[in-house]
Amino acid sequence: MTPWREGLRGWLLAGTEQARRHPGPHAQPEPHQPRHHWWRVMCLTGVDYFSTLGYQPGIAILAAGAVSPVATAVLVAVTLFGALPVYRRVAGESPRGEGSIAILEKQLSWWKGKLLVLVLLGFACTDFLITITLSAADASAHILENPYAPDLLAGHEVAVTLVLLALLAAVFLRGFTEAVGIAVVLVVVYLALNVVVIAVSLYKVATHPSLLDDWHALLVAEHPDAFALVGVALIVFPKLALGLSGFETGVAVMPLIRGGPADTDSPADTADTADTADSADTDANLAGRIRGARRLLTTAALIMAVLLLASSLATTVLIPERLAEPGGPANGRALAYLAHQELGNVFGTAYDVSTIAILWFAGASALAGLLNLVPRYLPRYGMAPHWARAVRPLVLVFTVIGFAVTVIFRASVDKQGGAYATGVLVLITSASVAVTISAARRGRRRAVFGFGAIAAVFVYTTVANVVERPDGLIIGSIFILSILVISFVSRAVRSFELRVTGVRLDETATRWVTEAARSGSLHLVANEFDTGDAAEYADKAGKAHEVLHVPRAARPLFLEVVVPDSSEFEGGLDVCGRERHGYRILQLTSNSVPNAIAALLLHLRDLTGTRPNVYFEWSEGNPLQNLARFVFFGVGEVASTTREILREAEPDPQRRPFVHVA
Repeated sequence: MTPWREGLRGWLLAGTEQARRHPGPHAQPEPHQPRHHWWRVMCLTGVDYFSTLGYQPGIAILAAGAVSPVATAVLVAVTLFGALPVYRRVAGESPRGEGSIAILEKQLSWWKGKLLVLVLLGFACTDFLITITLSAADASAHILENPYAPDLLAGHEVAVTLVLLALLAAVFLRGFTEAVGIAVVLVVVYLALNVVVIAVSLYKVATHPSLLDDWHALLVAEHPDAFALVGVALIVFPKLALGLSGFETGVAVMPLIRGGPADTDSPADTADTADTADSADTDANLAGRIRGARRLLTTAALIMAVLLLASSLATTVLIPERLAEPGGPANGRALAYLAHQELGNVFGTAYDVSTIAILWFAGASALAGLLNLVPRYLPRYGMAPHWARAVRPLVLVFTVIGFAVTVIFRASVDKQGGAYATGVLVLITSASVAVTISAARRGRRRAVFGFGAIAAVFVYTTVANVVERPDGLIIGSIFILSILVISFVSRAVRSFELRVTGVRLDETATRWVTEAARSGSLHLVANEFDTGDAAEYADKAGKAHEVLHVPRAARPLFLEVVVPDSSEFEGGLDVCGRERHGYRILQLTSNSVPNAIAALLLHLRDLTGTRPNVYFEWSEGNPLQNLARFVFFGVGEVASTTREILREAEPDPQRRPFVHVA
């Protein structure tokens, strides 16, 4: 490899750190990193949640027309009485920021949980990637529609969006640190400017009753029956689901929240793992953090509810629907249009700059979310290449995908809205299902009924959105298929790694191994447990000497492996000494039979200074079927697989344990 290629490879893979060292709603703080008051952390998640005001009102006009305020009221009701209770419960069950995906993973065991996580990761990637591209596209719209923008930029929204995405990638490739302070400034300024624009717009509506009368007349003319109007609003409101974004990120930022005096933060509290303590235990230790997270979620939801209702009424009454259509000056920037119209170009430009800044930071938060979310699960499942633990290759991969999405959708905010809403709704639906299942397992019938009803509402909303705008499901399906293919190919390729994180022998096993090693050799016979009676072990012992050629003078130790969950990729190896019918058995508990045996052999070699001998019988069956059984179930052709794992783990044949097969 040439020096420049070696240097490039070293730069790309420098530091296989997880994305916890990078910014955004999903970033995990280092143990020494200071926590923050809940309202400051709310600003961090708010760069994603509140920034939707940049495009939500315009999309609402386009989707619902005169019904937009009524449909927005339905959305607000679903937010306050549906999504908010669900995520307050999620906060109580995942105080370390694992989120609803991890809750579902705990409820479903074995491959069912893993497959569900992979599917949800596909939709989560859809959510975050479309957040990046949609935010950049909307920022481009604010740039191009500004009266002070250079004329040469006109009609080049795709190019401008690609430049913004490239700048975002460049920042992450260079290195970007957590900046809660920046988020606070951006959110405070942005919300203040929005309040001014909305207040001035509503004042105009109040002082010009004819505007409100015209809107009301149009509404009555289109929908004369009040019940029919509500029905239309219920049908239309799924199109406004963008206003629900931010709840999943609100839970994910929990590790950044400063808890109460009684809270305890241990190193495990910041670990990148889903194997956390049960919520009953974490509630006692992190009650202050949970209270802060719930205040964060409630306050953000109330602020957004007021702003959504007020902005929807102002934009619907003051902006003709034709101006919000694609190519119109209010398309994707309804409030910015009002800022220029009602307060002049100077104030409007200030509003544009603020909007562009928060949209750009929302993209940064979403990219950081991806950099934290993907390494959190896939490497633990063995379903990601080694380079996926490095930040820079992932940044490049996600940026290329972002470029492709931007070109395909022509940097259109409206066209990407369906995909964004689908990702958001699937995550919220999964959260509502997760807390419903959790409540059922705890025997809380009233909670099951309440959360079940909420889950039904979100299932309807998700299905309605998919039927109306299937592009979101198509994009999500592409991500899901890509993740599944890459994950299982990676799992197959990495299956021959020595993936045991530690070997622990109990006192009996240690004594037996030590006694056997004193004779100068260790002889271990693999046995697949069947009935466990004396005849089974007598037959195996006879074959060990007659067929497998174990020395007659040796007293072999039998190896039996228990696989509690073959879907796990890495894990510790527990070895217990068990005596049955006078035979000594080393019982191994691990997620893979060959990996467990290989790890034990290397451990015994280092422990005793003796190269162990292990004896196998050939397995029956098709080799390809046995390989598939090994990849997915941890069993299969144990002999050849164990030997291959040993060969990769120990390149020196003179130090490698002996493998005998007959």
